[in-house]
Amino acid sequence: MTDDIPRLRRSVLYVPGSNARAIGKAGGLPCDAIVFDLEDAVAPAMKETARQQLTDALAASRPSQEIVLRVNGLGSADFEKDLALAARLGVDAVLLPKVEDPCDIAAFAQASGKLDWARPPRLWAMVETAHAIHRLDAIVAAGCASSPRLDCLVVGTNDLAKETGVFAGDERRYLLPWLMHAVLAAKRHRVDILDGVWNDFSDQAGFAAELTQGVRMAFDGKTLIHPSQIDGANAAFAPTGEQVDEARRIVAAFARDEHRDAGVINLDGKMVERLHLEQAQRLLVRVDAIEAARAARAQ
Repeated sequence: MTDDIPRLRRSVLYVPGSNARAIGKAGGLPCDAIVFDLEDAVAPAMKETARQQLTDALAASRPSQEIVLRVNGLGSADFEKDLALAARLGVDAVLLPKVEDPCDIAAFAQASGKLDWARPPRLWAMVETAHAIHRLDAIVAAGCASSPRLDCLVVGTNDLAKETGVFAGDERRYLLPWLMHAVLAAKRHRVDILDGVWNDFSDQAGFAAELTQGVRMAFDGKTLIHPSQIDGANAAFAPTGEQVDEARRIVAAFARDEHRDAGVINLDGKMVERLHLEQAQRLLVRVDAIEAARAARAQ
C-alpha cells in the first residue's frame, strides 16, 4: 500500500510453515496479512523442512498480502536461522514471540542489524506472558525507538491464559483488564494491535461475538487460525454503511463555506466538533484502503 493509505490488518491468518498445502493456498485468500509460523505451529523436527518449504513457495509465487514471519524466540537454537530466512525472503515484518522486556527489543535490533535486508522489516511483537503485560508500556516505547521499528502488537491469549491459569472463557471477562491494558499501550504509542485467535472455528456464533468484542475494544484486527474465519473478520473490522454515510455527511458539512472555520456545527440536531471531522476523515481513508484491497484481489 502507498504511504497515504493505511495498512489493513483486519484479518491476519496464521499459516504453519510445515504445511505446504496451506502455504500454497494462502496467497489466494482474502486475508489482509499472512503470518507464516515457524514457532508454535511447527514441531522441532520439522523446523528445517518448514524453512525450506517457505523458501521454495515464496520463490515460486509471492502473495500480495502483507507477509510476516513468526520466528522462534530469542535465545532458541532456531532464532538465528529463522531471522536469516526472513532477510533472504524479504518479508514485510518479523513477528517476535515471548517479548517480555525492552532488552528483548534491543537484542532483536542487534541481531537483525547483522543481516543484509533488501528493505528494513517492520517488527511485530507477541504479548503473551505476564511479564509482557507488566512491562508493556516500556516495551512498546523501546520498540518505537528501535530499528526495525515496532509496528504491531499481537496478543497471544492462549499462552497468556495458560501461563497465568486465568480462565479464558465466559466472554474473556477475567482477561479483559489485561487486554484493555495492551490496547491502551498500543494507542498511546500509535502502533497497531491484533486480538488473539478464536480456537473453535466450528463455533461461528462464538467467533462472531468475540469479533464484536474486539471491535468495541478498539483492536485493529484479529489473528486467525482457519480460512473460514477471514470473511467474518474483514466484515467486523470494516466500517458499517451507516458509519460511512455519517462520516461523509460530517466531511461535507465542514466543507461548506459557512462552516470552514467553525469549531463546532449543528448537524441534523447534533453538535459535531472538529474532532469528529478528524475521525470521519480517518474512517473514509480506511474505506478507501478496503476498496483498494478489494480491487487488487479482483485483478
